Amino acid sequence: MLGLMMDEQLTITALMRYAKQIYPDSTITSITHDHERFRYTFGECFTRVGQLANGLKKIGAEPGDMLATLAWNDHRHMEVYYAACCAGSVCHTINPRLFPEQLSYIINHAEDKFIFVDPMFVPLLEALLDQIPNVAGFIVMAGADSMPETKLPNVHCYENLLEGESPEYDWPQLDENTACSLCYTSGTTGNPKGVLYSHRALVLQCYASCSGGAMSLSNQDTVLPIVPMFHVNAWNMPYSASLAGFNLVFPGSKMGDGATLQQLIEEENVTFSAGVPTVWLGLLNYLRETGKKVETLKGVVVGGSACPLSIMEEFENVHDVYSHVGWGMTEMAPMGTFNTLKKPREDYADEEYAVLRQKGGRPIFGVQMKIVDEQNNELPWDGVAYGALKVKGPWVVKNYFKSDKEILDAEGWFDTGDVATVDPDGYMAITDRTKDVIKSGGEWISSIDLENCAMGHPGVLEAGVIGIVHPKWDERPLLVVVREPGSEVQAAEIIEYMEGKVAKWWLPDEVAFVDELPHTATGKIHKVGLREQFKDFSFSNV
Repeated sequence: MLGLMMDEQLTITALMRYAKQIYPDSTITSITHDHERFRYTFGECFTRVGQLANGLKKIGAEPGDMLATLAWNDHRHMEVYYAACCAGSVCHTINPRLFPEQLSYIINHAEDKFIFVDPMFVPLLEALLDQIPNVAGFIVMAGADSMPETKLPNVHCYENLLEGESPEYDWPQLDENTACSLCYTSGTTGNPKGVLYSHRALVLQCYASCSGGAMSLSNQDTVLPIVPMFHVNAWNMPYSASLAGFNLVFPGSKMGDGATLQQLIEEENVTFSAGVPTVWLGLLNYLRETGKKVETLKGVVVGGSACPLSIMEEFENVHDVYSHVGWGMTEMAPMGTFNTLKKPREDYADEEYAVLRQKGGRPIFGVQMKIVDEQNNELPWDGVAYGALKVKGPWVVKNYFKSDKEILDAEGWFDTGDVATVDPDGYMAITDRTKDVIKSGGEWISSIDLENCAMGHPGVLEAGVIGIVHPKWDERPLLVVVREPGSEVQAAEIIEYMEGKVAKWWLPDEVAFVDELPHTATGKIHKVGLREQFKDFSFSNV
């Protein structure tokens, strides 16, 4: 017997209509190349979304087309998010930090029809023109008075595209399983892989991520998404804003600038923000150097890579800002777990609290999770056993875009490529990537735990750990360190600091100092690049 309820579709269009009606006065503030601080309301934003949809239709965009973006976090980018999805097209966000050959591969593989481009990235596309011959046209995200000179063919000015168009658009009635957004992984080997999200998947994740078990966002909040809109849809913040009604503040190209971030937080009364650890390191360094504050900020979520405890403690002890850790991946659109305390803070001893808050958190509703051994046997949630982390759920990928390769196991689980433990309370902790774990004497060493431990030393700005071949132990860990500016910390001091914080046999055999670590396009340490850099390294004590 089936229930007798209406079968309304969960779509981005429904989110847009809801926000227009219920939260028309919520605000969007953004920094752009042509506006120091652009402000308008949700109502004004969605008026322009209708104009954009009409303008796109006039130049030949149709339902099912791939409409790509090479752009920063700003109000125009948000308008494209909605105009593309709600018109039945697919919004394909492209990471401009990728290598040129990856960019051309992605554009061709996706079969992008039009590309929206920030003026800053026009030269990037001009250099790729002969490699992307099938793109029909380009829309430069600028007004007529700030359009750059360009050799891009069939180029349109964004504001001219909207000018004179009706704000009313006949939005199609979409099935909730219609594709709405495409993001490519920034893998370190092979070509990037496309993950094609449905309207239903993203709406469900918006519900989950705004809930009390996760970010607990409401129309009382002002949110600064520092995570890029080209990185898994800025963790869906532009869509979640329509569901919860919170104000949005977009930093444009200034997402790595501590001074700008501090100004935005204080002047726009930001209460919550989201970003990767490198962003928070930059902001905290600026606050430390200047003595300035972020008094309106109450919480941040840290994702993308492991968050050092030192970041969380400085935020909380100096600025009264609570740092939440979240874990997910492009293949999960992206959120899988979120770390909130199960009990009041005073119920935890200080050491227990420090350990707990560094974990990835507990699964949010909609995500099923398990860890398995090498024979695919499920392991207990005891906080001791560790194994391959597998997930399933309504926003987990089941196939990569344009790929026939089966990526789920026989029971429908997706292997994340992470190695993890889960404690009895359901808190998951990533111990490593399957391909990055260090195997020493038949036992596994977590490079992530070693990196986090080393970064707690005040003289360490950033740390990376890789396994180096060892004649006796197969592999041993090498710690690669970037010193804090002005620091002269030595290897012995760092190793001494780490003693007692990790198992003694985990301690790195040596420490190498470098000016900078290689990073992926999304800011994570590029372990493949680091291993290549130290491919000829051998330990001095063997």
